[in-house]
Amino acid sequence: MQVTPELPRWWHRFLSKPVFLKIALPVIIIISWEVLSVLIGNEFILPSIVSVLLVLSNPFADILGSGSLVGNAFVSLGRVLIGFMVAAVLAIPIGIGMGRSGRVHDFFDSTIQVFRPIPPLAWVPLALAWFRIGLLSMVFIIAIGAFFPILLNTLDGVKSIKKTWVEAAHTLGAKERQVLVKVVIPGAAPTIWTGLRVGFGIAWMCVVAAEMMPGTNSGIGYLIITSYNWGQVQVIIAGIVIIGIIGLGIDILFKIVERKKFMWRELDR
Repeated sequence: MQVTPELPRWWHRFLSKPVFLKIALPVIIIISWEVLSVLIGNEFILPSIVSVLLVLSNPFADILGSGSLVGNAFVSLGRVLIGFMVAAVLAIPIGIGMGRSGRVHDFFDSTIQVFRPIPPLAWVPLALAWFRIGLLSMVFIIAIGAFFPILLNTLDGVKSIKKTWVEAAHTLGAKERQVLVKVVIPGAAPTIWTGLRVGFGIAWMCVVAAEMMPGTNSGIGYLIITSYNWGQVQVIIAGIVIIGIIGLGIDILFKIVERKKFMWRELDR
C-alpha cells in the first residue's frame, strides 16, 4: 500500500499565513502571463515577462527618445500633486461649509449633483479649448477628478460629528469659530483624510489619461502612448507596472498616516 508523504510543518504554517494569500494571486497571474506569452508567440500582443523586466531593470535609460521611466514618472507625479492640491484647497472648505450650514449646502448641492457624474475625461475637449495643450489643461482634468471624492468625504465627515460634542463646546462658551477649529475639523479629519486618499488615487489615474492628449511631450502617459505607436508593448506594460507601484506606495503612505494619527477613531467605534 502506497503511503502519501506528509508536507513539512513549515509548509503548512506558510500556507496558513496571510502572506501566502497576499502573494498567491500575483504568482498565479505571472505564471499564467508567461504561459500565455509562450502560447501566443507574438510580442506585440503579449510580451514575455523577461522582456518587460529588461525594461524595468534600467528605469533611468532613455526610451525611444521620450525620456526614462523614472523621469517621466516624476513629471507625472508633479502634475498630480499640483492638481491634487488645487482640488483639496477648493473641496475641503466647501465641504465643511456644506456640512455646517444648510444654506451653503442648498447653494452648492444641486450644482454638485449635476457635475459629479461627469467623467473627468469628458472635460478634455473643453480643457484644450480653454487652456490649450500644456500644464493648465492637465491640472484642470486632475483637479476635477480629485475634487468630488474629497468634497463628499469632507461633507460626510462634518455631518457625522456627534451633536453632543458640539453642544458641549457651546455649553463651555466656545464660539462658532472655536467649535469649527477645535471640534468639527479634528472630528472630521479621519473622513477627510480618506477623501484625500481616494482623491489622490483618482488624480493619479487622470494624469495618465491626460498625458495621452495630442501635443503632450512628457509624462508616463505620454511614454505609454508613444511606445504603442512604435509597437513597444513591453514598454507599455513596464509603464503600467510603474504606475501601479507608485500608486501603491502613495496609498501605503496614506494608510501609515491614518493609522498613526487617527487611531482614536477605531477606539471610538
